[in-house]
Order: sequence, then C-alpha cells, then structure tokens
Amino acid sequence: MKFILRLLLAMLFVAAWCKSQGAETNHNFAVWEREIAAYERMDLTNPPPKGGIEFVGSSGIRLWKTLAGDFAGQPVFNRGFGGSEVVDSTHYADRIIFPYAPRKIFFRAGGNDLAAGKTPEEVFADFREFAALIHAQLPATKIFYISWNATPARWNQHAAEKALNTMVADFIRDKPYLKYIEAYDIALDAEGQPRPELFVGDKLHFNAAGYQLLAGRVRPFVNGTATNEPSGGTAK
Repeated sequence: MKFILRLLLAMLFVAAWCKSQGAETNHNFAVWEREIAAYERMDLTNPPPKGGIEFVGSSGIRLWKTLAGDFAGQPVFNRGFGGSEVVDSTHYADRIIFPYAPRKIFFRAGGNDLAAGKTPEEVFADFREFAALIHAQLPATKIFYISWNATPARWNQHAAEKALNTMVADFIRDKPYLKYIEAYDIALDAEGQPRPELFVGDKLHFNAAGYQLLAGRVRPFVNGTATNEPSGGTAK
C-alpha cells in the first residue's frame, strides 16, 4: 500500500512538473543537451557510485573542480552545467540525478534566473518544483540548498538574491528532507561589500580562495557533522 501511495504521489508531482515545463515556452532546454550527453557518455565507463553525494546546478557548481579534495573520503561527484537555471536541473533530473539515486544532493542555481529577469518569487517557485520532483522520485534523498552569495559582477541583484535565499530558508525550515546552507556572507568584507580578491576575472565566479571558503561552509553537511542537518534516512 505504501508503495502504491508513493507511486501515485510521484505521478502527481511529475504531472505538475510537466505542466510547468509547458509554461516555459521561451526556455531553450536543448542548449544543454551537449553537456548532458557528455555526462551520459562518461557514465558508460566511469559512473559515479549509487547512493553517492551529488553536486548539481549552474556554473558555481560546474566550476568547482576541487570537490574530491575539498571533501576527501566522501563519494562526491559533479553534475553542474554552467549558465543553467533551476528549471534546467528539473528538466534533466531523469538523466543526471535519478540514475545515480544519490543519498545527498547539494544544489545551487537561481542566479542566472534572476539575471535573466525572473523575480525571486518565480525562482523560488521553480525551486519548490525541483525539490518536489526529487523528493517524489527519491524520498530517502536529502536535498541541501547552498544559498547565493553576493558577487561584484551582480551586486545590482544582491537584494533579489537575499530575497530568494530567505524564501527558500523559510520553506525548508519544517521539511526534514531539505536543508538550507547559509553562504550569503562568505564573500563580504567588514563593510558588507563583496571582496573582489575571492573571484576570478569576471568578478562572478569564485577563484580557489573563494571555493575554499564555500567548502568550509558546506563540509559539515557533506560529512554529516552539522548539528542541524536533516535527520533520518541514510544521509550520514
């Protein structure tokens, strides 16, 4: 009976997701097909372990080249694709998330969405659909949302990023399969301004020093040592 109820719930979420995808009439999902297909080819000869720890999202994830060293001893793997929006990760979940059945997903996307003109409310709605689809298909998986941090290049949208972070944090608070990781302040100086020395030349993406700070925030959740990490399941 539990299996049937879970299956029905999954079908309802998938139907809602498909409906939302139809609303994205101007969104070109095909632009990422080449990168997604490359991951699939890689999986044929060197697949990540089932039940591993997946990092997925936009360029902040894709460019995180030091995952293995930052989280030594943990089965981490990267499926980020740069320039993507939240809906892209939802769209391609059946190809770059579900086959791996990760026990933990660390997700970071939304900045490109805001830069493209979406409101924080719209991006938040997209995240809720992403989380609902993942939870319906992988109910034992824990989803960790890595919040947005301020950047010099997109300082003009930092208020929208903070608003999105707040919406996600409030939504996550009472859901044991979700966790919010605060990272907004990691790149700010004492005056509350972004520190350019933590970014590469585009002033948008972290350099090695920036990723070191980000890894420090994320590491307790990867290792399962965070005191307020979601409980239950097999996330440890």
